[in-house]
Amino acid sequence: MTSKPLIALIALIIPCATQAQESGASLYQKNCLACHQAKGQGIPGAFPALAGSAFVAGDRTELLATILKGRGGMPAFAGSMNDEQIAAVASYLRDDWNGKAGAVQAAQVAAVRKGGNAVQYSQSQARPNN
Repeated sequence: MTSKPLIALIALIIPCATQAQESGASLYQKNCLACHQAKGQGIPGAFPALAGSAFVAGDRTELLATILKGRGGMPAFAGSMNDEQIAAVASYLRDDWNGKAGAVQAAQVAAVRKGGNAVQYSQSQARPNN
């Protein structure tokens, strides 16, 4: 048995993972940076930090529902980003700034989108504490 097919497969997978992360970073810069800042530190009292956030690293469904539907002063992105784009941004947030909390798949975004998971938040929940 030769290892050439395995090496070829790995050579195909690594660039795909890198492209997804680049896409997530690029989408973050276009859509999130103004409020949540360049390194996800947020603006105290106005926009919550995403880096080191238990909310971001926690339940994917809550994070995805927030990105899709908006929360507090945050706009909804369901109409402006597709499932792959939202998965890329969420994966970027979870992996780059939150200790490799785990990637998000487009199918997970689609399930939250389809489920109409319109999360209702009280005023105190509208801005999660880290």
